[in-house]
Amino acid sequence: MSMSQTQSRSGTEIPNGAGAAAILSAGIGCGVLGILAFAGDASDAIGKALNFYNPTGTLSGVTDFAILAWLGSWFVLNRLWRGRTLSMVRINLASFALLILAFLITFPPIADFLQGK
Repeated sequence: MSMSQTQSRSGTEIPNGAGAAAILSAGIGCGVLGILAFAGDASDAIGKALNFYNPTGTLSGVTDFAILAWLGSWFVLNRLWRGRTLSMVRINLASFALLILAFLITFPPIADFLQGK
């Protein structure tokens, strides 16, 4: 790879938009998974709506929607950010915050507390 292929027009920055899109979309997918898992557990109506396959139960819809959110956000963000240089600190913090949110609201003691069980 030549020097011109790895550097932007300014000569010092390498575009990271595609990588940033991948990282943030992974966080979005995790966040959607956690929120839907919590909602499906907390509400019988939501749980039944997310039950696409009886042997798996609510988890079948939760994972389907999380994958769609991940792929959809990756597609859109990649189109918007491709070729740009972004602040990875903000992207990483947002993605990590979504991952922590998903972990916390699916952790049984915390989920049970939030649901009043």
